[in-house]
Amino acid sequence: MLTLPLTLLAVTTSVLAHGYVQELKFGSPAATFSGYLPNSDPYYNPPIPRIVRKIPGNGPVTDVSLIDVQCNGYTDGGAPGSAPAPLVATVAAGSSVSFNWTTWPDSHMGPLITYMAKAPSDITKWSPGTSAVWFKVAEQGLVNGKWAAPELLLANKGIYTFTIPPSLKAGQYLIRHEIIALHAAYTYPGAQVYPMCAQVSVTGSGSGLPTTGLVAFPGAYTASTPGIVYDAYRGNTTYPIPGVSYVFPHLSSPDFLFNSSRRFGKDDGSRIFQSGG
Repeated sequence: MLTLPLTLLAVTTSVLAHGYVQELKFGSPAATFSGYLPNSDPYYNPPIPRIVRKIPGNGPVTDVSLIDVQCNGYTDGGAPGSAPAPLVATVAAGSSVSFNWTTWPDSHMGPLITYMAKAPSDITKWSPGTSAVWFKVAEQGLVNGKWAAPELLLANKGIYTFTIPPSLKAGQYLIRHEIIALHAAYTYPGAQVYPMCAQVSVTGSGSGLPTTGLVAFPGAYTASTPGIVYDAYRGNTTYPIPGVSYVFPHLSSPDFLFNSSRRFGKDDGSRIFQSGG
């Protein structure tokens, strides 16, 4: 039986600054999974199995040289970075994945970026460590004068959606999704990285798997990376989204989508694959 100490219930209901992904949905009709809930999950006995790797709280990672920047976890259980989770969600290539964030502060402007990494075997026993295995599948920055977070995210009720590339090879993957808050990024350390990692099994007949544009976490961002160091208060009309510039699959068309229901022009700071987009 799951038990939660009554003295901790008040903590779970408190609303604090910052945020994390509280729920994920895969495909249509949607299969729904809870995120890792740092204000309550640590106190359940036995633990609640999740597809999302543990996060220590709703706060950020500010030192991008640490393994924490990978999945928002420190070295845990002998695994460098967040220890593997026990569950895996199944999603078809070409299907949508939605991340439902907790209430995001208006002052925390910045991009949303999504990477994937293919596990060589059982993902519930695998951690990427510092290997360059991550490829970018979606990014959203400063779009027609509006930030991906908070403006576009909140306009979509805190839900961010991208599509698993239809050509992606079947197998088990980590999806690494993050917001980088830039309100203090005019110096380093200042940018606040809010990453999370979800375990999925991708089905389909595709054979696509990037061999270029792979990065490591830590490694993809440094103390001098444009977009990690950035003054968001200068009235800029562009933003250099950090990390590898290549988004898989490579798109020749300048038309992109923020999610399945919103379009924001051409080559406007967003590169997110959507089937039919």
